[in-house]
Amino acid sequence: MNVSIIGSGTMGSGIAQVAATSGCAVKLFDLNQEALTKSEKALEITLTKLVEKEKINATEKSRIQNNISYVNTLKDLSDSDLVIEAIVENLEVKRKVFSELETLVSENTILASNTSSLSIASIAASCQKPERVIGIHFFNPAPLMQLVEVIPAVQTSEEVLQKSVQIISDWKKVVAVAKDTPGFIVNRVARPFYSESLRIYDEGVADYATIDWALKTIGGFRMGSFELMDMIGHDVNYIVTETVFTAFYFDPKFKPSFTQKRLLEAGFLGRKSGRGFYNYSQELPEAKEDLVLAKSIFERVIVMLINEAADTLFLNIASAKDIDNAMTKGVNYPKGLLAWADELGINWCVEKLDELYNEYHEDRYRCSPILRRMGADNKTFF
Repeated sequence: MNVSIIGSGTMGSGIAQVAATSGCAVKLFDLNQEALTKSEKALEITLTKLVEKEKINATEKSRIQNNISYVNTLKDLSDSDLVIEAIVENLEVKRKVFSELETLVSENTILASNTSSLSIASIAASCQKPERVIGIHFFNPAPLMQLVEVIPAVQTSEEVLQKSVQIISDWKKVVAVAKDTPGFIVNRVARPFYSESLRIYDEGVADYATIDWALKTIGGFRMGSFELMDMIGHDVNYIVTETVFTAFYFDPKFKPSFTQKRLLEAGFLGRKSGRGFYNYSQELPEAKEDLVLAKSIFERVIVMLINEAADTLFLNIASAKDIDNAMTKGVNYPKGLLAWADELGINWCVEKLDELYNEYHEDRYRCSPILRRMGADNKTFF
């Protein structure tokens, strides 16, 4: 199978490695020759490390490398069976690329975007054959992360959807099919992990370190929300939050925090700039290890995450199985959120949300109808 990747940044290079490892003939395209050279060198380093760790042997390393060719002319992609675009998150730039690409490839070529939150329907509308356009969203780093969200637009044909799911499954990835809505599954459902933690901080309930400690100690998350935002970078994390907030017609449950906005405006982007919520040039602050406080912090964050997962199911964005797979395989949550709801108790979730709503009278704390219905009927998600 001939696969082409547009964009040789970290994500594009990672997807190319995944496809090449699975035996595809891969062309990695970038207008910038220096970027292509950098990608080729990075792959050499990555594969050498895998050989040293005895994950692959030298023959396998050579096979993967030989499956990738590096090109800087779009015409070189004309024989592609599948093209995956992994460039800047700008709708007009993507639409221009897809419109040009369509004139160069065969009418049976599947055209996919790796966008994390932009409308697939809008991208597809730039093409003469929008039915062959689909979203195929990998997570970083693509070779390691198991999840891939597959997002059909309203124009996407059933045949293209099924072919895309089969291809990604053959690449040994876990597929979650999502409706074409802002943030798809992961970037939508994960928002409360950040936003409710920020709200807790903004209210003066606890500091960054204590909130992070609570989520790791009580919840079992690998990283606290502030650590994770600093790692992702506020130039990425805040912009995604703002984009989702705007795309959902300013629904208050997706409302960004001024605290994070000010960090972005100051250029405190997180680890990449040496300072974000934490100052990485100094000794990091210690948490207040109060288990009662930690439990209340965890409960507030987890119930908001569960509520968003439940709403995602309620609105038919994805199946319960795909939602839970998305969160465990895409962002390494310790449990699927809907399974977590079953464990905590659906009625407990409803009562906790109603308690928050009654305290704040803000629409962000509205309980998903599916939770209320299931609680009344003593049902569970699984």
